Amino acid sequence: MIKTLIWPVAMYACETWTLRKEETDHLKAFEMWLWRKMERVSWSDRKTNEQVLIDVEEKRCFLEAVVKRKKNWIGHVMRGDGLLKLVIEGRMKGKKARGRPTLGMISDLKEGSYVEMKRRAEDGEAWRSWVPRTCMKPEN
Repeated sequence: MIKTLIWPVAMYACETWTLRKEETDHLKAFEMWLWRKMERVSWSDRKTNEQVLIDVEEKRCFLEAVVKRKKNWIGHVMRGDGLLKLVIEGRMKGKKARGRPTLGMISDLKEGSYVEMKRRAEDGEAWRSWVPRTCMKPEN
C-alpha cells in the first residue's frame, strides 16, 4: 500500500531535488515513520528501526528510489539534444559569487567531473549499472 499510494506522491518532482545530508536524513526518517504508522508501532514501544523493517519484511529503499529516478532523468537529459541540456551545460556570464558554490540539482550525482558523468550517461549499460555514492553510504 505504501509503495503504490504514498511513495508516488512523496516523490513528486524528486528528479530535481538537491540531496544534501539534511534532506537524506529527513527522507530516511520519513520512510521509517511510514513503516511505523503502517504497523501501528509507537515510539514508546522501544522497537528499533531494524525490528520494524523485519516486521514489515522490507528494507530501506526510499532514498535509493529517489536517486534512481533522479539518475534516470539526468541520463535522459544528457543523451538528448534539448534545451534543458543546453541550460545545464551553459555558463552564466558575469561575476562569480563569493564563497562556496551552491549545490546544484545534479551535484550529488556528479562524482568527479561533469564530462565523466556525461560520458557515463551516453553508455546506457554503464549508466544503468552505476550506483551513486549517495546510495552506498552506511545507514545509522
